[in-house]
Parts: sequence; C-alpha cells; structure tokens
Amino acid sequence: MAVTQLPPSPEIRKLPLYKYVDGVRWLPPFSALDRYAVIASFDSDSDTPSLEVHSVSPSKALALASAPAPLPSRVSSLKSVSFAQRPVVAASTRAGSLHVMAVNPMDLSIEPAAAAAEGLHAGGASCVDLADGGGDCVSVGEDGRVNLVSLGEGRLRKARVFDANGLVSYTAAKWASPSEFATGGYGFSLHWWDRRTPGGPVSQFKCDRIQEKASGIVHSIDIHPSRKHTCLAGGSSGTIFAWDLRRQQQPIILSGVGMGEGVTSLVSESEIWEIQYDRSIKPSNVGSRMLPVMICSEDGILAVVEEGKEPVELLAEPCAINSFDFDPQKPSEVICSLEWESIAILSRP
Repeated sequence: MAVTQLPPSPEIRKLPLYKYVDGVRWLPPFSALDRYAVIASFDSDSDTPSLEVHSVSPSKALALASAPAPLPSRVSSLKSVSFAQRPVVAASTRAGSLHVMAVNPMDLSIEPAAAAAEGLHAGGASCVDLADGGGDCVSVGEDGRVNLVSLGEGRLRKARVFDANGLVSYTAAKWASPSEFATGGYGFSLHWWDRRTPGGPVSQFKCDRIQEKASGIVHSIDIHPSRKHTCLAGGSSGTIFAWDLRRQQQPIILSGVGMGEGVTSLVSESEIWEIQYDRSIKPSNVGSRMLPVMICSEDGILAVVEEGKEPVELLAEPCAINSFDFDPQKPSEVICSLEWESIAILSRP
C-alpha cells in the first residue's frame, strides 16, 4: 500500500470511552470558546445504546456534559446541524427508527425535538442525512425504501419517496440542495433524486468499469456545496470515485482494488466507512477535477486523498476507524471513532 507520511505529523490525542462508539459528530458551535461533540455509544455490559454530549477542552480532553439520552436500538447513522438556533442531531437506528434530538445550549441536555419516526424501514435504517437548516431528513435502508422526514411544530412528517421492495438496497444518502439528494448502494450504484420529480431517481450512475464489481457497496457519499453536480463515493475494496452529472459515463476514480489504469495509488484494500471533502486543504494542482478528500477505513487508516498524488496517512490503527468529522470552527481538527472503544482527536498544523 503506497501511503506517504504527513510532515509534520498531526497532534493526536486518544481517549478511551470503555464502550463501543457507533458514531461521532462535532456539534455546531454554541460560542467561540466552547466545543462539544455528540457520540452515539453502546454499552455492551448493559446492552444500552445512547446519545451523549461531551465537552472537548483546549487540551483535547473529553468530559461528559449531560445525561445520556437512551435509544431503543444501536445507531446506524448520525448527523448534526444547526436548526432554529439550536444544535439538532438526527440518528437512525438498526431497528429502522429515526430520532431527531435537540441539544439545549443552557444545560446541554438532549431532548427529542419530535416524537420518533418508527417503522420507516423493514429492518434497519442504513443512513440518514439532515439538510442544512435542520428541517428535512432523508432516510434510506437496505429494504429499498427512501423516506423524507420533515421536522415541524414538534412532530415529524413522513413521506415515502420510493420503495424498491428489496430489489434495490440503499446504504448511503446525502443532500445536494433543498430539493435534491443522492443515494448509494450495492454494485457501487449511485442515484440522483429530485423531490420535485416524484416516482423514482431522475438519474442513475452506470459505469462498466465499476459495475463489473457487482459485490461492491457504497458506504458513504459526500457532495461539496460549491460543486453540487459531483457526488463523491467511498466503498468496498478501498474504492473511491466521483460521479459528475455533466459527464455521467466518465467517473473519476481515485483509488480501488482492481480499478486498472488511471488509479495512481491505493489508500486501503478494505471497506471505506466514511468519506468527506477535506475543507481545510486547497488542491495542489490548479486544474484538478477533484478537491482533496478524507477517508477512514476498516483496516484502521485515516488519510487524505488527492487526485494525482500519493495518499497522506494521518492515523494508522490496529482496529477499524468507523467514522470521523471536521470541527466546523476549525476544519484542521478531526474527531474520529475507533472500534476499540475510544475516540481520537487530531490537530493538524
């Protein structure tokens, strides 16, 4: 695996939690001085899943800031935004429910913003994404259902956009605009949806170069606010690629096992669990088609990948790195969850 080491190395602080971390997200800032993260945890001793708010000190120490909010099942996906001047967290569960919680800035308690949406999926929900502004969620599952859930007047309004009845499975989702979102699934498939056009996706990604790997799964997707026509995807066998709606049959492939010519390096040979555009780094090449991205993987790699360059390794662990997030106030600082019941916080120079 050709991965170069970042000079100078980031400052890394590892913090044990003594329970499994299913997801972690920075909360939108309350003030310029205080920083908080929301953690979806699972205590295997008591078989208890919950959401917790932790304060992060300047020395990168974690401290539980409020009582944990219990959930009926383990979290499968976690997102946070600011809505109505409060941090709002959306969590989907392995039981198929969706929970939208608000964090009280006064005492940091986690309170339901509305009654939970139950029965959205036949089985677990794979992914939820919360639109900027916090009012709308898209929820997808391996059952082939695509749901829109809107928050208003203390309740969740549910609408089923599509139901493939299990013939298609969805594993990732991301808003592109107030009306458009993308989904990813098995066979490295990507679908583009427009809520103004009901009945199904308005565009589908089909590429022989990737579709021949029928067992591949898209685990995570991201869409940059300045490049809403491009969907970034990470999945099985270290695969990282981008789908440009303007050139739908010409994907930009950054990494992947067996992807052939044009792939300059391989950052990982295992599952890419999460992928996000790295907003703290400017492209080295002015004419680059892709902005730099960050990934975390099953084989314990947290790295920055840039088109035409060798990946830069930030963290290498003996266990999976399941999720990560950028500090909205300082994107050079990254928080990530490690499979061995701990959190890592990286501060890049």
